[in-house]
Amino acid sequence: MRCLPIIFFVSLFISCSAVRVNYDYDKETDFSNYNTYNFYPDMQTGLTELDNKRLFKALDIALQSKGLVFSEEPDFLIDIEGRSYQAPQNTSVGVGVGGTGRNVGGGVSVGIPVGRPNLERILQFDFVDAKKDMLFWQAISTSSLKEDLPPVVREQKFQELVVKVLKKYPPKSKK
Repeated sequence: MRCLPIIFFVSLFISCSAVRVNYDYDKETDFSNYNTYNFYPDMQTGLTELDNKRLFKALDIALQSKGLVFSEEPDFLIDIEGRSYQAPQNTSVGVGVGGTGRNVGGGVSVGIPVGRPNLERILQFDFVDAKKDMLFWQAISTSSLKEDLPPVVREQKFQELVVKVLKKYPPKSKK
């Protein structure tokens, strides 16, 4: 029983920094037709050149672990678009002053933000049929963004993100 509060706080801490992913795909697609991949040459990932390398390396490892092969003549192309935005702050301290009297009342309240602004990063992964030029699978990830992480931690974060993004690729058939 003493471990229950510790488990609660650890899971709360982990869930606050988690990667959230939304998936979508064309239900008519036969995913067994897609065995080779490559990347679009002109992607706008919104990442630095070093972070691009980390992301592509993590993607290569994860896709190859699923049996896919990098190819110059691929079955599908991967396009990644990214952007960052400032998320609204959820924490604030309220300071209020109020008074009441005979049938007269009033009050003033001010919210003071606490802490630094939260930066969020959205990365959209599009898998596009190379021959038909048609989108067949998509994942959109949202995660917190910390610019001051050391390179080793950044690489680990990209690996975790890619694992989460590719968790439901290919989708399980509902037959």
